[in-house]
Amino acid sequence: MGFQTPKYDLIDLIRDARAGKIQLPDFQRGYVWDDERVRQLLVTVAVGHPMGVLLVLQTGSRSVHFESKPIETMTPPEGTLPDLLVLDGQQRLTSLSQALSGEGVVATKDDGDRRYFIKVADALAHPDRLDEAIVSLPASGVVRTNFDRDIVLDVSGREEQVAEGYLPITEIFSGGGAAQWALEWAQKNEVDLGVISQFLTLLNEPMRGYEIPAILLDKETTVEAVTTVFEKVNQGGVKLTVFELLTAKFAGDRSYFEQEGKAFRLRRDWERIREVLDDHPVLEGFDNDDFLQAVTLASSLHGPTATTARKEDVLKLRLESYLQWSPKIVEGLIWAAKFLDGQHVHTASDLPYPKQIVPLAVLRVALGETSDAYGVHARIRQWFWSGIFGELYGSAIETRFARDVEQVPAWAQAKDDAVVPRTVEESYFNESRLHSLRTRNSAAYKGLYALLMAHDCKDWVFNQSFDRAHYLELRVDIHHIFPKAWCNKNDIPWEQRESIVNKTPLARTTNIKLSGNAPSVYRKTIERESQAPAALIDEVVADHQIDPKLLWADDFQGFFTARREALCALVEQATGKSVTRDVVESSDSGIEQG
Repeated sequence: MGFQTPKYDLIDLIRDARAGKIQLPDFQRGYVWDDERVRQLLVTVAVGHPMGVLLVLQTGSRSVHFESKPIETMTPPEGTLPDLLVLDGQQRLTSLSQALSGEGVVATKDDGDRRYFIKVADALAHPDRLDEAIVSLPASGVVRTNFDRDIVLDVSGREEQVAEGYLPITEIFSGGGAAQWALEWAQKNEVDLGVISQFLTLLNEPMRGYEIPAILLDKETTVEAVTTVFEKVNQGGVKLTVFELLTAKFAGDRSYFEQEGKAFRLRRDWERIREVLDDHPVLEGFDNDDFLQAVTLASSLHGPTATTARKEDVLKLRLESYLQWSPKIVEGLIWAAKFLDGQHVHTASDLPYPKQIVPLAVLRVALGETSDAYGVHARIRQWFWSGIFGELYGSAIETRFARDVEQVPAWAQAKDDAVVPRTVEESYFNESRLHSLRTRNSAAYKGLYALLMAHDCKDWVFNQSFDRAHYLELRVDIHHIFPKAWCNKNDIPWEQRESIVNKTPLARTTNIKLSGNAPSVYRKTIERESQAPAALIDEVVADHQIDPKLLWADDFQGFFTARREALCALVEQATGKSVTRDVVESSDSGIEQG
């Protein structure tokens, strides 16, 4: 790879952008700058301050081919091929090309079409305050108030602009510069002609002579090098994601272009994949970077290099590897959604660890249909719950991803040389943790919520299992068992009141019916609304790991102790490991930690 560091005259860049000699790779995101950011960029040019470096690539490379598109609103002759492609600096060059050429109209993202002017008298009177002299106006040049009834400024035509002293900034970059406009303004306003020289020195000549430094990558640059430089240099605007960087890399793959006759569009491929995933609500939050991480995991697991999911290694993913493994990852994700549904994790907001979907999908790819064998499936469940109740996916997850997809398959198939996966081995859960699980911010909180539903607990009024259809229909959420109002009246410690031990899945309407009453009171509501015999109601309540006798007796402490133990048993069953009993009963609250 070779590169140079030239400086380009701004006036030449604008000319070449209009002619199509400078264009953009067609994978670049659209124009997104707002009005004030454009105005401040023009101030930067006017005062001669640096605006940062452009990154440009020579076209005609033997190893890199990017399809191109003109800079937004530029209309070069159809079929014009560029000499340079702008890899970094798109927003700046688009803003300048629109604001300083043609009609000078910029399609800003917050305030519509705008034009930019210099209030000449203000600029000359206060050359140290050019920021105040450069203004943005509606593209029409007319400023209205009173619900557009009254015109307070009209600089829509040259005559009005000269009369008001509003210089369209495009005049400076026109063929002869702004000298003729300045002369007309001086004559119209009876200004000393010597002021014209002052104006030309202050604004016209410096702006027309403004230079922008660049890094010019030559024709020998490889697509990998382009991606690396693109990532390192693109720091001034919105930081590029892994997906956007690989979009650039794949779009420049010449071998694919020569074989298919077109560039590979990663963004378009992801949109197609996203449509498939949209059929599964639990995958709603699974984004394109997650997908690329899963593809990289699968590719490296089956390749000669170390298994990895690190960002720097995702960026090394080759297009042929993506094309090989991405369809399998899609299949793995659909399987993962069904697996999660079987664990009663029905929506994205219910996922204990959203990122755990990445290794889960790759495990399906690694195991294939074997993952559905009863024993194998059971061990995958054990691994899944171990990660959740061990709370092991909160940090350093990329390393854990790699270890999981390497260790789980052999262990799940009970192979002789298999080792217990580190995620299973390192998982542990303390009884006292149940007291601090109070909100959805905790993965283990969501995990217990799902486990309860997976053990076929049903709604207390409708006696419906919480499968996905009923879960969504009944608007199920986790609610207090001993209501908050009752707990406050009876001086129940807040730690116990808000604990997962005192919460369970119920339909929204059922929770409303229970109101803030004591269990002994709302039992009558359940009987009336459900029209069910007392024995059946007790059975339904018991499936929530609740002792009905203690509940109906309003015995909070007895209920809390018994249910805490029942939830510990659920965790033990899910993880295959003993829960550490570290709570010492206290005469005051019954929840001292040992």
